[in-house]
Amino acid sequence: MSLDDRLDRIVGRAEEIEALLASGITGEDFTRASREYAELEPLVQRINELRTAQTEEREAEHLLADPEMKLLAEAELRALRERIPLLRQEVRMAMLPHDAADDRSAILEIRPAAGGDEAALFAAELFNVYRRYADLHGWRFELMEYDESELGGLREGIATITGRGVFARLKYESGVHRVQRVPTTESQGRIHTSTVTVAVLPEAEEVDVQIDEGDLRIDVYRASGAGGQHVNKTESAVRITHLPTGVMVAMQEEKSQHKNRAKAMKILRARLFEQKRASLHATRAADRKSQVGTGDRSERIRTYNFPQGRVTDHRIGLTLHKLDRIMLGEIDDIVDALIQDDLAARLASEGI
Repeated sequence: MSLDDRLDRIVGRAEEIEALLASGITGEDFTRASREYAELEPLVQRINELRTAQTEEREAEHLLADPEMKLLAEAELRALRERIPLLRQEVRMAMLPHDAADDRSAILEIRPAAGGDEAALFAAELFNVYRRYADLHGWRFELMEYDESELGGLREGIATITGRGVFARLKYESGVHRVQRVPTTESQGRIHTSTVTVAVLPEAEEVDVQIDEGDLRIDVYRASGAGGQHVNKTESAVRITHLPTGVMVAMQEEKSQHKNRAKAMKILRARLFEQKRASLHATRAADRKSQVGTGDRSERIRTYNFPQGRVTDHRIGLTLHKLDRIMLGEIDDIVDALIQDDLAARLASEGI
């Protein structure tokens, strides 16, 4: 089926639903029809804009034969022939199934993998990259857990990034990030390779995931930290295990057991929601473990090479020689390229 035929069917379906709503249907039928019409209306508006421009293009082509109108028609045609491909692309993108999670805020989790202290140090730097990126976009970056190592590295960092469309831009960051550089502790000047895992989960509401209290095992214990910091004499730390799935969340950032439990439940809900989404979307990772990989050096989505000052995203073969700017949170060039690549792949798979 051609694109025009598909557009005809969409417009025709919208007209059918509009007539149905005008006929006076009520109850559940009205609710279903209203929901479908609300989903189709923005797409139909784009289709109408495209078809109006195409009609104007044909009219301008006819005017080329008129000597008095030729110059005006040529100018109009130039503008229309620039605009129509953009409108067509907008229509194609609007036809793609929408991931409702794209509009949500996100939970960011970063942990060192292979590389010991150097991996922990880079994990801390990468955590700050996303903090700065959030600041650049006017998003709220709220620390949920930050377990610092003795050398100032990061054992585990978890944050909530709040704003419209956060997940849509950050979901491509999930995976293994590899760093190549000479550690400050390296006396021979040898380049070391370390890895860090990043997971970005859409924030989940209680209505998204129903959690039965009977499915939870909740343990409390005393918090601990590097160098005696953040250590409590009371059992404020909380570990929650979801027994049906084995998903476990531990939280000790707050001095209050109640606050740690609330944070742990928020993260647990996000992880279970992502598992639920993964089961509904075969193209997504089957579970959170496969999303971030094992942390082995061979499993990577991106490499940060400090000696050469470059960053390479291996999924799309993009290399940028501005590592210093990337580490300041300026990752939009990478994110935009990943979004465009994903759109192209989805358009191809949908045959649009």
